[in-house]
Amino acid sequence: MILGLFLVLCLVPSARAQESIATYPLLPSGYTSIKVFDREGRFVGRIMPEKRYWVSIDRIPAFLQKAVVAVEDSRFYEHGGIDIRGIARALVKDVVKGKLAEGGSTITQQLIKNKYLSGEKTLDRKLKEGLMAVEFEKKYTKKQILEMYLNEIYYGNGAWGIAQAARLYFDKRPEELTDAECALLAGVPKNPGRYNPLGKPANVAGRRDVVLKRMAELKIITPRQKQKLRGGRVTFTQPGQAPYYTAHIRNKLIERYGKEIVEQGGLEVTAAMDLNLQKLAEKTLRDGVKRISPQLQGALVSLDPATGDLLAAVGGVDFSKSGYDRAFYARRQPGSAIKPLIYAAALEKGITAASIWNDTPAAYNRGNNEIWQPLNYGREQYGELSLRQALAYSNNVITVKLLETIGVPYFVDFAGKTGLSLRAQNGLSLALGTDEVTLHDLVRAYTPLATGGLRTEPRTIIRIYDRNRRAWAENPPLVTPALSPAAAFVTTRMLKDVMVYGTAKSLKKFSQEHPSAGKTGTTDDYRDAWFVGYTPQVITGIWVGYDKPRPGGKGFTGGAVAAPIWERFMRTALSARPVVDFPKPDTVVSVTIDPTTGYPANADCPEKRDEFYISGTQPTSNCPKHGGDPLNPITPPLQLPNAEGPQPVSNP
Repeated sequence: MILGLFLVLCLVPSARAQESIATYPLLPSGYTSIKVFDREGRFVGRIMPEKRYWVSIDRIPAFLQKAVVAVEDSRFYEHGGIDIRGIARALVKDVVKGKLAEGGSTITQQLIKNKYLSGEKTLDRKLKEGLMAVEFEKKYTKKQILEMYLNEIYYGNGAWGIAQAARLYFDKRPEELTDAECALLAGVPKNPGRYNPLGKPANVAGRRDVVLKRMAELKIITPRQKQKLRGGRVTFTQPGQAPYYTAHIRNKLIERYGKEIVEQGGLEVTAAMDLNLQKLAEKTLRDGVKRISPQLQGALVSLDPATGDLLAAVGGVDFSKSGYDRAFYARRQPGSAIKPLIYAAALEKGITAASIWNDTPAAYNRGNNEIWQPLNYGREQYGELSLRQALAYSNNVITVKLLETIGVPYFVDFAGKTGLSLRAQNGLSLALGTDEVTLHDLVRAYTPLATGGLRTEPRTIIRIYDRNRRAWAENPPLVTPALSPAAAFVTTRMLKDVMVYGTAKSLKKFSQEHPSAGKTGTTDDYRDAWFVGYTPQVITGIWVGYDKPRPGGKGFTGGAVAAPIWERFMRTALSARPVVDFPKPDTVVSVTIDPTTGYPANADCPEKRDEFYISGTQPTSNCPKHGGDPLNPITPPLQLPNAEGPQPVSNP
């Protein structure tokens, strides 16, 4: 009965449709993709347009049209929407298999199913599909139906329609496809996940051979042509590398040229990326984070501090599962990773690394009868510490007292000069990293420490070539002073101790092999773990945490979680670079002191160490506790305009 109904419907003559059938914008005739290369000219990937485009049948190679008809529906030009012979064959298969098979579907039926119906295999759906196919054939010409089919069918890997497929797999417009490429694409719709050009070579080649064999059987091509096409080599455009970085470049292009630039295409972008370092960053972060917990996320940003070049950037452990870029957009509390900026600001004010402070907890009135008493990590108390030791041990109490001394407005202004925007209304809690920042911005704020006081704007794109206009656009480094070379150097020398005996002492061996400085960061309840560290050549920051903030458990600290990932990345990143140390500017003086008092040492002082001072802030009298001849001649120092006094201070 069903077969009879289909037969009657097939006998109804088809109409000649004249209306436009395009359901998407027509593909621009001159479009070429945006290609991305790394700083060494190595191909990274392409930035693809987001819109779907329609291609008229006259722009689709005749070979592809013939190949699709041959393998999918060889009687396409003879039937009226359903193929009675095909249905009969399918019914026999259904009886043999005891279930509904997909055999017997014409190109028109496949188009109907993809465009209007579900994929369920039921008799009711097949009947509806057949009826609609017959009606379709009455409304549209064969040429229009084939055009719709080729523009609507799925080709795998997110490519819908021949325009996206040609661009994704061959970086071409449909009219540019070769016969060999067409033979491959013609076989894809049968099983896009299995037969797309990026699938297993044996499967892809096998399906292509089926297409060519069917074309030869129908005498569309000769046996000789078949053999030639089977032996011909086809080059595919490989999937893009560095997806997080490439997505960031896309955002930068839109920021510079507007949203339509992605649709217009035609650009060749030379990125600041080092592709080898980018691959290393992706692997190191993924392996390091997964080693702790499969549910954790992470991010990595690595810059050349001298130029600001973004050498590597990874926004998560797996782009295919989450494209959200945690390196540039996730705002989290940096914890103690903010402290180096406070200490650098204090040095600019004339306070010295050797000054002695007491970490007895102090209480602060927040208003509304609310008292805040910051405590150290683990609630321990050390008593009197030099600022150098306080930073190495990440002492909370002393850092809050230091911020109170220099003033919150002054510090917020200072941080702004390094590129980090902070809110003054957070008050003294800024000392504990309560204002949220992105990893990218935090790493940027550290760059003046590595460059001797110069702030380099992170640079993602070095230059752009417009293929259509044949014009270059250069993007030179942007460098501005942020703090004094002396303050940058002394802060760096203090941060070296973090990696020797402080919160990142596991990096001691690394720091001995590669002169480096850095700081850990751990937030309340162990929610976020940070480490930002640098050498004169590379600065890298790591963040690890959960997307939905929650405690990572005791021991989830920057030193235990983020620092090891940083070391694994930096060891390889620096392996081919010469070992260099941070140069000491002329505005820094070195004095042998008694670290227990902060004064220049005498011969009888039991402890001695060299300390660095911004010229003009060194002490003017020797150790009052121990005798013996002075080890350093005391000369009156130059007074700094903003100095609060060169003498060691002892704060409550």
